[in-house]
Amino acid sequence: MNSNLIQYEDDDILVVLKPAGLAVETKKVSEEDLRSLLRKHCAGQEGKTTQFAPAPVNRLDQPVQGLVLFAKNKEAAGALSRQMQGGDFTKIYEACIYGSMEEKKGRLHSYLYKDAKTNTSKAVSKNDPEFAKAKEAILDYEEIAPGILRIRLQTGRHHQIRVQLSETGHPILGDYKYGTEESVKMTKEKQIERLMLTAVELSFTHPVTKKQMTFRCEE
Repeated sequence: MNSNLIQYEDDDILVVLKPAGLAVETKKVSEEDLRSLLRKHCAGQEGKTTQFAPAPVNRLDQPVQGLVLFAKNKEAAGALSRQMQGGDFTKIYEACIYGSMEEKKGRLHSYLYKDAKTNTSKAVSKNDPEFAKAKEAILDYEEIAPGILRIRLQTGRHHQIRVQLSETGHPILGDYKYGTEESVKMTKEKQIERLMLTAVELSFTHPVTKKQMTFRCEE
């Protein structure tokens, strides 16, 4: 594994910069993923006899690049999972979108339904009985430059940022799945080769030292 991808490591956690196109974890036997690379990395460390494979605390879609936190033992995994569930774990993204938001700062609130057969999600009515399993999705955004959004997730739903921005008419550039005809055209004109969404910041409490930790990367 490229050691430059590891932003931080101690006995309990790993913070990794995941490149676009690499899955955090996949069921495909023939396809290498980030977790398997970290398993090999940890297995090669002197004095380490644990069989626990580093477990991802936050997950990114395969096309998304950015910071991913891994727990290196069960105790750390449990403590960080509780932080996630309790809302004490901050995830910040930056996205390059088609056009510019009408309101430069705001909140997007939707109900998203995941279709497992097509691996897509869509915004639906809260009270539609056809989509009773839809889940609430909330994010806050600020347009920090024309067409550049800084996003804080309040919930973590399947393809949430991509779907919610597409619903506003401003899909993420490089997104062929949820993009519009206009955004896809711009993606091709600009020769964009990846989804322009990056997990740029993670903030959490260390599961053992209880120290507040924040990690950032550049878009």
